[in-house]
Amino acid sequence: MQRDLLRQENATLWNLEERFWTSGVDSARSMTAENAVMILPYPPSILQGDLIWKQARQNTGWRTVEMKDRSAAIHGAVAVFAYFVVAEKQGSPIYEALCASTYLLDEGSWLRLSHQQTPAA
Repeated sequence: MQRDLLRQENATLWNLEERFWTSGVDSARSMTAENAVMILPYPPSILQGDLIWKQARQNTGWRTVEMKDRSAAIHGAVAVFAYFVVAEKQGSPIYEALCASTYLLDEGSWLRLSHQQTPAA
């Protein structure tokens, strides 16, 4: 029973992570904690709160996202996900990066608390 619940939460969170990349700014904002922190390649660097969404509006439009080498740890109300992403959008080179996201279970909903990207060389 506990294992099934963990598997279901794992699938739910991976789905949220993929939607964060592909579903646009408004969707991403709705599943992100109010004062979340994002660490993105410089520039823009470290963003928090509303600064995230100002940057995201300028850098959206991922058509395809493949998450490889997935790792996840869920402990109570906290989940950490790490993966290698290959993402593609029109007019840009393929983007490859190591990523990590932290989620918090807040009143029955998972919200992204942090996200970090390190471009692959």
